[in-house]
Amino acid sequence: MKGTHHTPGRRSRGPGRVLGLVLALVAAIGLTGTTALAVPRHDDASAAVRLSPLAAPRDTVAAMQPSWNLGNTLDAIPDETSWGNPPATKALFDTVKAQGFRSVRIPVTWSGHQSATARYTIDAAWMNRVRQVVDWALADGLYVVINVHHDSWQWIAAMASDHDNVLARFRATWTQIAAAFRDSPQALLFESNNEPQFTDTTDAQGNQYNNELNTAFHTVVRQSGGNNATRLLVLPSLHTNAGQEFLDALVGEMTSLNDSRLVATVHFYGWYPFSVNIAGGTRFDATAQRDMTDTFSRIRTTLTSRGIPVYLGEYGLLSYPDHNHPARVELGEGLKYFEQFGYEARAAGVTTALWDAFNFLNRGTLQWRDPALIDQIRSSWTTRSGTASSDRVFLAKSGAITATTLTLNPNGGSFRGLWQGGGKLVAGRDYTVSGDRLTLTASALTRLAGNRAYGINATVEARFSRGLPWRIHVTTYDRPVLSNATGDADGMTVPTQFRGDQLATMEATYADGGNAGPTDWTPYQEFNEAFSPDYAANTTLLTSKFVNSLREGAQATLVFHYWSGATVTYRVTRSGGSVTGTVG
Repeated sequence: MKGTHHTPGRRSRGPGRVLGLVLALVAAIGLTGTTALAVPRHDDASAAVRLSPLAAPRDTVAAMQPSWNLGNTLDAIPDETSWGNPPATKALFDTVKAQGFRSVRIPVTWSGHQSATARYTIDAAWMNRVRQVVDWALADGLYVVINVHHDSWQWIAAMASDHDNVLARFRATWTQIAAAFRDSPQALLFESNNEPQFTDTTDAQGNQYNNELNTAFHTVVRQSGGNNATRLLVLPSLHTNAGQEFLDALVGEMTSLNDSRLVATVHFYGWYPFSVNIAGGTRFDATAQRDMTDTFSRIRTTLTSRGIPVYLGEYGLLSYPDHNHPARVELGEGLKYFEQFGYEARAAGVTTALWDAFNFLNRGTLQWRDPALIDQIRSSWTTRSGTASSDRVFLAKSGAITATTLTLNPNGGSFRGLWQGGGKLVAGRDYTVSGDRLTLTASALTRLAGNRAYGINATVEARFSRGLPWRIHVTTYDRPVLSNATGDADGMTVPTQFRGDQLATMEATYADGGNAGPTDWTPYQEFNEAFSPDYAANTTLLTSKFVNSLREGAQATLVFHYWSGATVTYRVTRSGGSVTGTVG
């Protein structure tokens, strides 16, 4: 899990882990030498129901695509509903199955329902609840993965300083889980440990501790008999990171276990600055794209091309979508991310599990919160979709309308034209195409802008030969207007007339060139952590975290960057318990 719950609880990893997170975000073939090299297929919708109980691991994992996470539920601390979700129901799994998912990952945190001393007994009521939820999913014909989840940082992380007790508790935990599910069908998979991490250790030491836990997990489960003797077991890399050193360590561990029914798992949350919108990472740009392609290249080269099945147990963006706060990631940039992610995963032969804490599927209504976003994710399971350099065309209300050009990226398809609703725009009159350059004419934009009210005036669709259309929102704006304000240690609310525009990021510096704000390694502060727009209230919040990080008496210059390209300069000074903001 990556900090997507919306009530007090565990948050995402902080800036101190930026470099490690950037990277991250079996053993059938090479381990046994008995099966021909292959990678999972994702194009046979009936594969799951045709598989035998002891199908080749790569075939089973392929049949699990796509997968979905029951996040912030059985993993919530201290109880199932503590992080804001209602209890899981059979109807929830009915919905997930009907929406095309073939498997679910059910993260489980055991520590709050378990004695912290030997014999580390798990509450019978909790074990029965986990079994009930698992059985509902299995009854729907879904593959299921259960694990030891937030225990990873609650007590397992202390392994370096409390080795014997941690190992004993880990063994006892899996002994009880294995016994409880000993006779469950092979459609149930066990995952050793979520995002393994160890306090005050180097990566080399962490790999050794992770290997030790994976070995203990493997031994306990296999010795428990029943269906556990052949059940697929999912082994994580350290931090579930897909960096080369972590993948190599995992392959070495899987090889040493000499078991053909093992599956590797990693997680992916994208290039860190883009994933949380920090350090100017507002776009799914070449750097963010390269991080993704490099990650899947390593996975393909090190794992799937050698016949090792990969279950990518969590993916998404660290802080998006979050329907309780303003969107950190602009919708079009998010769509590009998920479109390419689906393609890269298919090309690498990887089965992927969407991390859904509350942000995609509304657990109360069992409806998707953002149809455009989930449609793009679902489409990416089978095909590519064309995109463009932006999903917005901004027209300044205070200026004359002129032609506007976007760059098309057909992603292997071909451009078929522009539509508005059921009507096709006229090539040559309404738009022109030259290579990958799409230009909307001034006359077309004038018609689409209508009365030029602030905000989205019209939406047109760029359609391609395959996949989903790319929506382009014709938007009228003027440069936002901020006003003077005062605040205190609790933050400062700045009156803001957004005038049809949207905030992209905030740059904060001192006169001496130093960075202002809690994130001192970059001038571009983190969206919703240092600043946050409220479009309905016409305000911009400078958070308590931001104002309390300011140097006493030193004026900080803020530059607000908006998606239209407009910028507004604002100055703030903290003096004692008060903070003052002025325009210009």
